[in-house]
Order: sequence, then structure tokens, then C-alpha cells
Amino acid sequence: MADAKLKPKSVDGTEPHGAGNSPQETASTVEVMPPPDAIEPDPELTPEEAEQARKRYLLKRFWISARRYWGRGGDKFAWPLSIGLLAMICMNVGFQYGINLWNRGIFDAIERHDAGTVYFLSGVFVPLVLGTVAIVTIQVAVRMMIQRRWRSWLTTAVIARWLANGRYYQLNLIGGDHKNPEARISEDLRIATEAPVDFVAGVISAFLAASTFIVVLWTIGGALTLPIAGFTVTIPGFLVITAVLYAAITSTSMAVIGRYFVHVSEAKNQAEAEFRYTLTHVRENGESIALLGGEEEERNDLDKTFTNVLKQWALLARQHMRTTVVSHGSMLIAPVVPVLLCAPKFLEGSMTLGQVMQAASAFAIVQGAFGWLVDNYPRLADWNACARRIASLMMSLDGLERAEQSDSLGRIKHGETEGEAMLSLNDLSVSLDDGTAVVTETRVEIEPGERVLVSGESGSGKSTLVRAIAGLWPWGGGSVNFHADRRLFMLPQRPYIPSGTLRRAVAYPGAADSWPLDEIKSALDKVGLDYLNDKIEEDAPWDQTLSGGEKQRLAFARLLLHQPDIIVLDEATAALDEKSQDKMMQMVIDELPEVTILSVGHRAELEVFHSRKITLERREGGAKLVSDIDLIKRKRKRNLLSRVLEKRRSPPKDSTTSNEGGTVPE
Repeated sequence: MADAKLKPKSVDGTEPHGAGNSPQETASTVEVMPPPDAIEPDPELTPEEAEQARKRYLLKRFWISARRYWGRGGDKFAWPLSIGLLAMICMNVGFQYGINLWNRGIFDAIERHDAGTVYFLSGVFVPLVLGTVAIVTIQVAVRMMIQRRWRSWLTTAVIARWLANGRYYQLNLIGGDHKNPEARISEDLRIATEAPVDFVAGVISAFLAASTFIVVLWTIGGALTLPIAGFTVTIPGFLVITAVLYAAITSTSMAVIGRYFVHVSEAKNQAEAEFRYTLTHVRENGESIALLGGEEEERNDLDKTFTNVLKQWALLARQHMRTTVVSHGSMLIAPVVPVLLCAPKFLEGSMTLGQVMQAASAFAIVQGAFGWLVDNYPRLADWNACARRIASLMMSLDGLERAEQSDSLGRIKHGETEGEAMLSLNDLSVSLDDGTAVVTETRVEIEPGERVLVSGESGSGKSTLVRAIAGLWPWGGGSVNFHADRRLFMLPQRPYIPSGTLRRAVAYPGAADSWPLDEIKSALDKVGLDYLNDKIEEDAPWDQTLSGGEKQRLAFARLLLHQPDIIVLDEATAALDEKSQDKMMQMVIDELPEVTILSVGHRAELEVFHSRKITLERREGGAKLVSDIDLIKRKRKRNLLSRVLEKRRSPPKDSTTSNEGGTVPE
């Protein structure tokens, strides 16, 4: 691994814009499609109408991506599994019809006191039950397989877009409804893919069952003749009419009573996500909170978010209580209605006991089919909320992706340098996503072996410049160019420590077994972490165990393993004391004498380890590079900024800076 060529890496080893794996490479089974066109709201809509239009579009946006599972770039098993599920549903309805006929036969035999037929039908019942159980079991297996594969396909696609070109980081820099993306991808996307399969299977099953057993009800029930005020009124298909009216009443009641279910469910899911995020935030920052004694403040914050969860749960419970009145009442009444309706015909002898029981069974099945909304309305509302949340994340990713393909805001380009330069910034400007300038008119060329220090007061844009170099900050103008086939590695102020063994943490972003154990131990020795060699294979929460200084030392050990050609240090020694800082910098120079270094730092002591210093100054309209000086005299071609600055001024006699490259006083 030591001699492997690394692509330019961003902070913590992630791929920069234009240099990383494409979404297609990240998820080879997923065909990544371009984002849909942006939809602007109608300015004539009221705020309430605009919000409703937005919610409708969110569902549409979810299906734009989700339905591709059955398209050309989707899962090759999607259609075979879907057809198989349909076949299982049809066979299940067939077995239901068989059991319905069995009900008629067994009760007619009981009414006739026909023992032989009763015994025969009792034997037939066993294969009917076994067949039904087998079909339902296979149906569940196929349905859950579709859900699992669909979730896997869509999750892979969303994660590929989320990780591509640093978008997971850029989401923190823009506005929009995409908070807690990890909860949306894990929980909301699970519900958003599980529920539709259940709904479609339920609707198809309900339609086939209703169609089949309406015919049974019409055939068995016939017409009902009632004497009313001296007249006789004949109602054809009275059982069917009763079943339809009964289902219409219960479904309408459920729709009216549960009309706020979607809104309440969506608010509950958002409250739960915020509570999870707050808990995670406390865990990840436990050391700082403990050192500052902030437990009481954090408890207040947790109490506040959890109180909101309980409030939303109370509202949701109220909705469940109201809908339970309809659903449970319907469940109790439905079996009794057909028996009461068929009783007159049975008593007059025009209907047998078997026909009454068959009608009762068929009525229950038809009622269950028509009452599908009654039973599934709460879950439908939950799916609606989850699909909108995942669609909101998709829309934010759409915006970033469209921005990458558009020049309306300006994009920083990434390419290759000309000649021997290792890194060049050509007219680089960095701006916010609203166009506000942060850094402007930056032009720097760094030659092989140079060690360049970037300085400036806090807020002058140094770290933003580093993010732009890494490709994490896309907005601006100009270009960032690296020498072709050169390896770049970046060390942030807060190094990322992955979960797992210490060996994995040192090797990151490479695999833990890419280097022999002796090499990893040697790297730890050189950075002063030799006392951890006995724990190198220990799986522990190293991110919580190691101090800030130890994490920065570990990051320098990574350099020794990866041996890059270009290193970008963003306050990479800020957690070290001056003596340790000196040792780390000298170690890098001794172990990697040909490496090119670009450092961001505040300490003046860093100058001795660099050959060149450039200074950013915060100004109205964006920070600018105001000086570029040689800290070590060497023959090199001075850049454009140095020549311009040299012409504009003559250095004062008491200047504390070298005038080798043309400077301004600091």
C-alpha cells in the first residue's frame, strides 16, 4: 500500500470534488439518473396552498426515484418477484373460495345429519388449511424479499448521491428541509419502501376477494322481498348492497375522523428524529460537556426535545383512539349483519344453513376488502410522512447536483497543473451558496518540495480555502489544480477516528491489513505513541479514549504509512504543545524530505519548518492574499502576486519581513 497511488483526498480521506468515485462506481447495481427539474411554486398561491402543493410534490419526487427499481437500471429480480407475489395473491384468494365452499358443504351436511359427508369434508379441511398456510407463507416471504431488495436498492442510490462529491458535508452549508439525514436514510426510507409493497399487495388482494365474493353474495342471497305499507318491495342482491353501504359508511367515517393523521404522524416522526439527534450530539461531545460541567444545560435541552416527542405522541394517540372506535366497532358488527339479513330467508326455508354460513363468511371477506382503508389508514399516514421526509433529502441533493452542473452560482474547477507545479490556485474565489464572497482573487503556485504556511487572523478564510482545495466547498470561481499522478493527503484539526481496532485507526483510510504490524508500530513509535503498541489490535472506542493531542499524533502516523506527495495541514498541530509540534514537523521533514506541504496555522513557531509564507487578510467583499514571502531563500519563479506587490511599494527600513519575494509589512 505504501507505493500505491492515492487520488487527491479531502479531509479525513474522503474524495474531493471531481476526483472521487462516481455514484455509478459506488453503487454499481444502481443507475444514477439526473435530478428532475426544479419546480418553482406558483406565486399566486396562498401560503397554505403553497405548502399543500409542496407536500404533493414531495410524494411525486419520492416516486420519481423509487419507481426506477422496476426500470431499466433497477433490480433484475424486481419484476419476477412482483409477478410471483401476484400469483401467490391469486392462489390465496382461490383457497379462500375453497374454504367458503367448504363452509356451505359442512353446515348443509350437519343440517341433514349426513355423517358420511361431515367426515369426508372434515378430511378435506386438512389439505385446504395446509395449502392456505403454505401459500400465505410463501406470499409473506416473496413480499418481504421485494421490500428488502427495494430498500437495499433505493438506500444504495440515496447514499451514493449523499456521499458523492462531498454532498454529505455540503448539506451542512445550505438551507433546506434535510435535518438528520441519517435518520431519514435508515428509518424513514425503511418505512417508505416497506409500506407501499404491503399497500399494493393489500389492494390487489382486497380487489380480487371483493370481486370473487360479491358474486358469491349475489348468487346465494338473491333478492329480498319485504312487505312495506301493504306493498312488496324486492331488493335484488341485497347482501351485496348492504356490504357496499356498510363499507362506505365505515370508510367515510375513518377518512373524516382521521383527516389529521398524516400531519400528526409527520410531526411525530420529526420530533423523534430531533430527539435522537440530540442524544447523539451529547454522546459525541461527552468529554467537552463533562469538562465544562454542562450536564444540567444538556438535560434541559433533552427535556425540551423529549417533551415535544411526548406532546406529538399524545396527539397521535388521540387520533388512534378516534379511529379505533370505527375499526373495532366495524369488526364487532360485520359478522352479525349478514346473519340477521339472511335469517328471514332461512326461517321461511328458502335458504339452507350452509348457505347462511357461506353468506356470512363471504360478507366478512367482502367487508374486510372494502374496509381496507379502515384497517390501514394509520399506517398509510405514517408512510406519507416518511416518504415526504426522504423526498426532502432527495430535493436538497437535487439542488446540490444541479448546482454542480450549473454556472449560475459559479463552481470551483478542479484539474491538473501544467509543468512541474504540485499545486496551483488560479484566480480562486470562494463564496457562500448565496454568492457572498469569502475569499477572492487568490493565485498561488506551489512547486515540488516547497513547504508553504498560510497565515491570517481568525475568520480570514483560511479553513474555507482548505475546504475549497479539498473539493468540499464547491461555490466560487477559478480552479484548483494538482500535479497528475501525485498523491495528496489532508490532516484536519480534528482527525477522524473510525470505530474498530487501533490498527484500523492508524491505517485509515486504507485497510487495516494493508501494512505489516511492524510498520504500523514503527509509525506509532516515531510520533510518540509507542505506549499504545500493546493495544494495537484492541477494539475500543478510540475516538472517546484518545486525547486531542494523541489523535493529531495518530494522524501524523498515517502520513508515514501512506507517504503522500502533497500534504495539506489544517491546524493539524493545534492540540500539541510547542515542543511536540516541533517534533512532529521535524519528523515529517526528516521522514518525507521530498514532500510538498501546505499548512494553515496561527503559531509563529511554525515558520521555521516552512520555506514560504502567504498571508490572507479579511476585507470587505472577501478575504484577499496580501503577502507571499520566502522564509528560506531559494531560486524560484516568483508568482504574479509577488511581482505586483513589489512594484507597488518599497519595503521600509525597519520591516520585520524578508523582501526576497516582494512583501508588505505584517
